[in-house]
Amino acid sequence: MAKKTKRTTEVIDKLPDNTHIAGAGLVESQRITDTLETNYMPYVMTVILSRAIPEIDGFKPSHRKLLYTMYKMGLLTGARTKSANIVGATMKLNPHGDAAIYETMVRLSRGYQALLHPYVDSKGNFGRAYSSDMEYAASRYTEAKLDPIAAELFRDIDRDTVDFIDNYDSTMKEPTLLPVSFPSILVNNNVGIAVGMASSICSFNLQEVCDTAIALMKDPEHDISDTLKAPDFPGGGLIVYRREEMEKIYSTGRGGVRVRSVYSYDKAANCIDITQIPPTTTVEAIIKKMTELVKNGKVREISDVRNEIGLNGLKITIDLKRGVDPDRLMNKLFAMTPLEDTFSCNFNILIVGVPRVMGVREILEEWTAFRMECVRRRVYFDLSRAKDKLHLLQGLSKILLDIDKAIRIIRSTDEESEVVPNLMIGFGIDEIQAEYVAEIRLRHLNREYILKRTEEIGKLESDIREMEEILGSAARVRGIIVDELREISKKYGQPRRSQLLYASEMTEFSEEEKEEVPDYPCTFFFTAEGYFKKITPQSLRMSGEQKLKERDRIIQTVESSNAKDLLFFTAQGTVYKAKASDFPDTKASVMGDYVAGKLGFEEGETAFHMVVTADYSGMLVFFFENGKAAKVELSAYATKTNRRRLVGAYSDKSPVVAIVHITEDTEFLLTSTSGRRLLMHTGAVSIKTTRNTQGVQVMTLKGSHRLERVELFEEGMVAKPNRYRTKTLPAAGAMPSAEDVGEQLTLT
Repeated sequence: MAKKTKRTTEVIDKLPDNTHIAGAGLVESQRITDTLETNYMPYVMTVILSRAIPEIDGFKPSHRKLLYTMYKMGLLTGARTKSANIVGATMKLNPHGDAAIYETMVRLSRGYQALLHPYVDSKGNFGRAYSSDMEYAASRYTEAKLDPIAAELFRDIDRDTVDFIDNYDSTMKEPTLLPVSFPSILVNNNVGIAVGMASSICSFNLQEVCDTAIALMKDPEHDISDTLKAPDFPGGGLIVYRREEMEKIYSTGRGGVRVRSVYSYDKAANCIDITQIPPTTTVEAIIKKMTELVKNGKVREISDVRNEIGLNGLKITIDLKRGVDPDRLMNKLFAMTPLEDTFSCNFNILIVGVPRVMGVREILEEWTAFRMECVRRRVYFDLSRAKDKLHLLQGLSKILLDIDKAIRIIRSTDEESEVVPNLMIGFGIDEIQAEYVAEIRLRHLNREYILKRTEEIGKLESDIREMEEILGSAARVRGIIVDELREISKKYGQPRRSQLLYASEMTEFSEEEKEEVPDYPCTFFFTAEGYFKKITPQSLRMSGEQKLKERDRIIQTVESSNAKDLLFFTAQGTVYKAKASDFPDTKASVMGDYVAGKLGFEEGETAFHMVVTADYSGMLVFFFENGKAAKVELSAYATKTNRRRLVGAYSDKSPVVAIVHITEDTEFLLTSTSGRRLLMHTGAVSIKTTRNTQGVQVMTLKGSHRLERVELFEEGMVAKPNRYRTKTLPAAGAMPSAEDVGEQLTLT
């Protein structure tokens, strides 16, 4: 950067003083809408049309270019070739780099296991779709060819079934679509993200798709659910089947398919083996989530989790603790980990260059229309060839009448250029027929050869009539497609990999079960510096002195149990919610957990009070320095969504002096900085519905005095309680009598 600046300075210094640079220093304004139209919109259209959204043949341009290149390389038959050769050849059609092309081939390969019916027969390490850690080998090490089913993608492609266009440098031709003879758009999953839109098409069983396409061609009102049960994913899994949700996907092209992992329990080893997972996740993501749950104490039944992917395929092993119910644990893991996940469907497909979100019926109708056009073009191509051949043979048949005459005409013609015109005149044939006759070899000018060739005339005429009838009948064209679909279904069909699990038969894991934790007695300690300890009675009996941070002290000690909820109030008016089970059991000899760090407090927030509850019953009473008190039901802090942080936990108009959790109204002794005391009953304060209420005035304060201390009243705390009681609030209270002067314990 320094060299560039120096060089630029030198160039400017050499310019004459009177030199002016046109446009230098000018700022040109431009409408943002014009910028979007001229710069951004072309990019958007390119991404949508040429990259991310598949077309009716089931392929994006990158897929189509790769497969067509392999087809032209002769890889439909014969031996495999190095992947690097394929990548290099594909670059003649695909302007992207070799890495992008190779990654496309990997995803289409049998080794990667991402497709129900892979189009690339691979050899070598192509990674695995279900593992993010298994990287594919470099293209120079792997080999590939086209899988046999790829023949159905190119059926009759050389018979003018689809249009061809120039490649990016106009040196080759490539097809705009592949003439796929089965609905590949639904057979293999396809996901793409464009600009402002996306496409997510799940895979279906080949036999079911073919049967459904056939049924719709015979009866447009056919109920799709009768033949197309549900999606079928390459990795298997259990599809949680709800007919109404599936019909919504079939009709609108949008919705979600819930997929559960498949597992088995090994009683001898006391472990669970997971062998099939949803297509939207990976083994590593599942193990990471389970590890987090174990570390946070939310799942206590697991002793170890291992990735055991091997030659036999996917396998996750979960070692269980003694006495654990495996089915109950799996229900919990289904609810809390990606072992059950949802495949979001968005059947967005390019139809004649326009993106459309369609249901299964519309997709199959569009594919049928596309395939009918391919078949018509194929038949028309064959018809044209047959008519051309018939025309030639009809000219040849006239030679049969007098072969000697044809020889005499040719021998008597002086110039070669006059041979064709003389044959045309002599036999009454056109120029094309005469050229054909003139090119016949001398050895073929015999009656046997000519009779054999002219015998084809009858068959050609019959074939031509047949093809003309096909072109004139949509039903005949559909019949051809139906026969092809039946042939493909029989040849390449395979049993379903994803089985159905009917929602009515499965046990949903409730929220209560999800949060269930072991319940046992323990004592909670909360310090002024914001440290928390949870100690069991046995450990507490064996403990010595509590270890604390220097100048720290314990301000709350609560005997409770592990299944309780904890509310930590901060000086900034917020409350953080946690479960006692979130904190590990500890000992008096350790400092404990720093609550602000454990619960992720905002910067500058510090906790000063803890409330322990199980059912959020009772009330919280807030006492403020300005002499006001607020009473709020604890249930106001219970949330259905289990939010961790609640703002506006109490009023911030005046600093809070004390927060007290009570189950019934009782008396408190209030002391101000002036020394006055007031004995008040919380029944005189009405309950407020809002958490951040300012409360009501209970103690009258004069000048700069403020409420200093709040104590839960107990008999014997003062010699004459009636001295400090009052019939009405607010009240100023009374100065302490001589016998009441002395230190007293506080709640703060």
